[in-house]
Amino acid sequence: MTSYDDAATLAEMHDDCRACGTNLGLERELARAARRATRPAPSILAADQVEAPKQDVQVSQAAARLAAALHFHLE
Repeated sequence: MTSYDDAATLAEMHDDCRACGTNLGLERELARAARRATRPAPSILAADQVEAPKQDVQVSQAAARLAAALHFHLE
């Protein structure tokens, strides 16, 4: 017997794979992937994009001093 030989038949190996998939919950993952794969692609048009508010960035005094010493301009 070589390392490529298998004592199980193809049908037995297929059944083993199905049992493993069921025990690992892969059927739900496959169903979710199938749903996502068949959804329409999102729009890439700029008019369809939702405007998200920008977050304020707080610059501490220490960071401002360090930036000034390195000649960076923080606004």
